Amino acid sequence: MSSPSDNLSPLHSPSPSERRSEVVLSTDKLTKNFGRLCAVNRLDLEVRSGQVFGMLGPNGSGKTTTLGMLMGVTNPTSGSFRWFGEPASNLTRKKIGAVLEHPIFYPYLSGQKNLELNAMIKGTDPANIAKVLNIVELTERKDDKYKTYSLGMKQRLAIASALVSDPVILILDEPTNGLDPMGIAEIREIIKRIAADGKTIILASHLLDEVQKVCTHFAVLRKGSLVHTGPVDDVGKGEETVELVAYHDDLSHILHEFRGSLLVKAESGKYLVRMREGFHAVDLNKFLFEKGIVASHLITQKKSLEKQFLEILQEQNVEVRR
Repeated sequence: MSSPSDNLSPLHSPSPSERRSEVVLSTDKLTKNFGRLCAVNRLDLEVRSGQVFGMLGPNGSGKTTTLGMLMGVTNPTSGSFRWFGEPASNLTRKKIGAVLEHPIFYPYLSGQKNLELNAMIKGTDPANIAKVLNIVELTERKDDKYKTYSLGMKQRLAIASALVSDPVILILDEPTNGLDPMGIAEIREIIKRIAADGKTIILASHLLDEVQKVCTHFAVLRKGSLVHTGPVDDVGKGEETVELVAYHDDLSHILHEFRGSLLVKAESGKYLVRMREGFHAVDLNKFLFEKGIVASHLITQKKSLEKQFLEILQEQNVEVRR
C-alpha cells in the first residue's frame, strides 16, 4: 500500500544518466513556407535527453511555427524531423506533452475535474493527477473552479495537463507570456523541478533572462533561420571584463601598463578593464598589489545572454549586408 507521501512524489522518469547520449529530436533542413513568406528556413537542430533546450528569438522568428510542425499541428513544406530516431507517429507523440497555446478548460469545473477529463481523453491513469498537481503547486487549489484561477495558476494547470500522461518530453511555447514577475518566477521554478526529474524540456521564448536561468542549451532563430546553437554555460566564455575601484592619482596610466589590459575605460567612478585572452582578475589584482595599490572593489563581469544574443544578431546583419 502506498503512503500519502508517495502520492506527492514527482513523476518518475529515467534519469539523464540513464539516457545521457540519446538524441530525442533531430530536424533536417526543416522548412515551412506560407505563400511567399518563409517562416522556417532549412532548420537543423538536435536535442538530447535531459536537456532544457531554449528556442530563442524575437516575435516572428519562427519558434511557434517550428513547434507546430514538431507536434503535427502544421505540415512542413520540405525537410523532415525525427523523434527518438523515428519519423513522427502517434506512438512517438504519446511520449510528448505540450502547451502550445492556452488549452481549453471548463471554467465551472475545478482544476481537479478538468485534469480528470484531460486524463480520460488521453486514456491515461488519473492516479498521476495528484503528482502533477503537487509539481505545479496547485494541490491546495485543486477543488476551486477554474474561473477563479489567476493567469499564473491557469498556466500552471496547463503544464499539469501536459504532464498527466507522464511524457518523456515537455514542450512549452512562451510559458511565461503575460505573467507578472512573481508568476514568471513560479513557472521558472516549476520548469527546474520538472527538469531535475529527468524530463527533456523544449521551450520557446523571446525572454533572454528566462532562457539563461532555466535552460542548459539554446538556439537563436532569426527570420526563420538558425543563427546560433550551443550550451548556455558557454555564454560569457572568452574575453573577461573586470570592474575595478581603487584609489591612486595615476590609476588609469597604471592600468594601461598592465600587459593583460586590452581596453581601459572609466565609468561612473569605476574602471572597466577588458582583459586579453588568458588573463583574469587575479592577475590584475596581483599586478596592482605589487604597485602598492589595494583594490576596494574587484569583480569579473560575465557576459550576459542578452549581450551575446545582440552580438549574434549583429554579426548576422553584417553577413547579410555582405
